[in-house]
Amino acid sequence: MVKEKNESGFIAALADAKQSYIDDGVLPPLTLWQWLEIWDRNYHQHTALVDGDEYLSYQGLKESAEYVAAGLQQQGIGAGDTVLVQLPNSNHFVVLCFALFRLGAKPIMAMPAHREKDINALCQQAQPVAYVVPDHFLGFNYQVLADHISQQHPCIRTVIIDGKSANHLTFEQFLHSAPLDPDTPQPSPTNIALLLLSGGTTGTPKLIPRTHADYAFNAIESAKVCRMSPQSVYLAALPISHNFPLACPGILGTLSVGGKVVMAKTAGDDEAFSLIEQEKVTITALVPPLAKLWLETKEWDETDISSLQLLQIGGSRLEEKVARQITPILGCQLQQVFGMAEGLLCYTRLDDDIETVATTQGKPLSTADQIQILAPDGSPVSPGEAGELLTKGPYTIKGYYLAEEHNKKAFTQEGFYQSGDLVRQTANGYLIVEGRLKEQINRAGEKIAIAEIEELLVEHPDVIDCILIPVPDERLGERSCAFVISDNPAFDLQQVQQYLTQHGLPRYKQPDQLEHIAMWPLTTVSKVNKQALSQLAIEND
Repeated sequence: MVKEKNESGFIAALADAKQSYIDDGVLPPLTLWQWLEIWDRNYHQHTALVDGDEYLSYQGLKESAEYVAAGLQQQGIGAGDTVLVQLPNSNHFVVLCFALFRLGAKPIMAMPAHREKDINALCQQAQPVAYVVPDHFLGFNYQVLADHISQQHPCIRTVIIDGKSANHLTFEQFLHSAPLDPDTPQPSPTNIALLLLSGGTTGTPKLIPRTHADYAFNAIESAKVCRMSPQSVYLAALPISHNFPLACPGILGTLSVGGKVVMAKTAGDDEAFSLIEQEKVTITALVPPLAKLWLETKEWDETDISSLQLLQIGGSRLEEKVARQITPILGCQLQQVFGMAEGLLCYTRLDDDIETVATTQGKPLSTADQIQILAPDGSPVSPGEAGELLTKGPYTIKGYYLAEEHNKKAFTQEGFYQSGDLVRQTANGYLIVEGRLKEQINRAGEKIAIAEIEELLVEHPDVIDCILIPVPDERLGERSCAFVISDNPAFDLQQVQQYLTQHGLPRYKQPDQLEHIAMWPLTTVSKVNKQALSQLAIEND
């Protein structure tokens, strides 16, 4: 009862905040489903999605989503329900999302890399009524995971398998449902459309509520900044559960202009280069470590990727040296993107000079975005100085979903989100990202909460004490190194990784390096000298 009261109060406050932007003419008064209806009318027979040899038109996307919505409705899924979605890049992922948008149910965007520990945490927070997974992906059996999770969480009434299953409903069955009752009520533009994930510093996933109105704005305005058109072909290379490839402009932005989205199962250059050549891809998005791999591959690979016009790079800071190599080697324009699933997006513009594109992370998407850059004492920094970025605006959240205590710390009384990012602002309004205030490791664009890993490692019987630190890495941007004080000199990295796997942590969260140390190096004020540890990790690599 308390949870329901808190949820209803939060949703009402969120709707009021978004309604004010609608009333001011900033946000569009439409749901994502209503946008799909418009896109279908405008681009009816144009190809919307490509997944292997499956091509789906705008008409096919809308009709498929209606059938799936009807099937979900027959399972008792409706407005206000949460559905845990853990699918790789696919046409079915997009169809499912629009089906849920139509019903007013909220997809929780879990990552394919998440394992039992993370999924359990999401279920405890959001109480999903259904869980949708592939049968297998990249060698992992998701049906076994789904069985474990559904046994632990009675809230999950329905498990849906995208693929073959003898024990559960399959996605294919939903594609052949009876038509949806046209009188099924539609959600409001100010209702929550989906729940994105934020890593946070504790490792417990926080849920980011994005409304129909603000998420449509996010995607449509991003597509304008990228000058997308019906001739645009977007390669979804990064996992599309992420905000970046989903709506920055990503899939939704591409659909808003009548373009074509091509699904890649992985972002590796071997698959991506072939798809770029085959489908004449014009735009895609990567994180810096993958961009570096593409640059290395292109030095010898003869695949024709000349159709690629724009490469977006975000997720972590891009080195200036690498930024200056993009156009000469890949033959396309670079756009730096800095943003957050919580809202604010910054882009370099397509008419910016090379100095701006190579050395900054862009300026805010909208003139309605408000930012503050504050010193540790809460006062504004002097022009050009670094400080913590705070922001609010039409597409930035007002609070995390059902996280009242955390929201008191993460948002100011004036409603500004305290991002934890250290930035400087140039005279012309562009941001330069200097790093993070919060204890995280940014490994290939994936945020790893240091506290989560340390808390698990210190429980290992061979570990007396441990510290996890980020270490600069050419391939990953940052790798994680675990320093341990242990009485067992044979305790090694493989044992650490096996231990963390047993505790449900995905591979990307596990340390890439292990170092034994007898005692902690200290600073002059008797704090652990993490800079010294980082240098030691570099020397021992």
